[in-house]
Amino acid sequence: MDRRHFFSGTAATAGVALAGCAGMGAAGTTGGRMPFNVATTTIPIVGSDEVFPVRRVYCIGRNYAAHAREMGSDPNREPPFFFQKPTDAIQYVPAGTVADHPYPTLTKNYHYEAELVAALGKGGRNIPVDKALELVYGYTLGLDMTRRDLQRAMGDEKKPWEIGKSFDRSAPIGAIHRVAQTGHFQRGAIWLKVNGQTKQNANLNQMIWSVAEQISKLSEANELFPGDIIYSGTPENVGPVVRGDVIEMHIDGLPNLSVRIV
Repeated sequence: MDRRHFFSGTAATAGVALAGCAGMGAAGTTGGRMPFNVATTTIPIVGSDEVFPVRRVYCIGRNYAAHAREMGSDPNREPPFFFQKPTDAIQYVPAGTVADHPYPTLTKNYHYEAELVAALGKGGRNIPVDKALELVYGYTLGLDMTRRDLQRAMGDEKKPWEIGKSFDRSAPIGAIHRVAQTGHFQRGAIWLKVNGQTKQNANLNQMIWSVAEQISKLSEANELFPGDIIYSGTPENVGPVVRGDVIEMHIDGLPNLSVRIV
């Protein structure tokens, strides 16, 4: 059966429903004096003195067929699934710089994943696919860095694999480009190099689930809000990096993003 026939299934959203335990927008108590301050995570907006406040970081898994196969899955049978990273996973990387990115603890197999990122300026529930792109405020590019050995170990034990995905600075990201500046990204080259050698090389039109479909599906499981961002999946040929390696990623129409593993 073709994977797209599963789009209305409920099994695919189980991961979304369990992934986010953060506050639900306006829900919760208001007023009162806070005993300490909690920093707000923001990303600069290109051509503006404004910043984009990050509420939730959603990620879709295995959204390019070849990547799904290299991870041991069948892209023609699996419905979409999602997970989340905390806001302190965000590491803003200014264009034209090579930011130091720390090699994390606990892992011996640290992987890159290059992704298009959609930033939402509107929210809602049960958004139709043909209305979903109206929620997008802008786009940027980002890395979904992964402690692959920990992710696989947890998966083998049928345990949640947040420890492999959802850790500090695991989401390097560029500045937000408003849709009015760029239009919507439905095709165009996406590639990643390590030390100048091409590792990932694909086209955005090879996504199994488009950005619009991702927004629509997410809105069935969770109410979406302004400030939510969505990492839209990575092409095939993910792989390891070590200290000293320089990662450069590219999406047509956006400035490149570069980090050095330290």
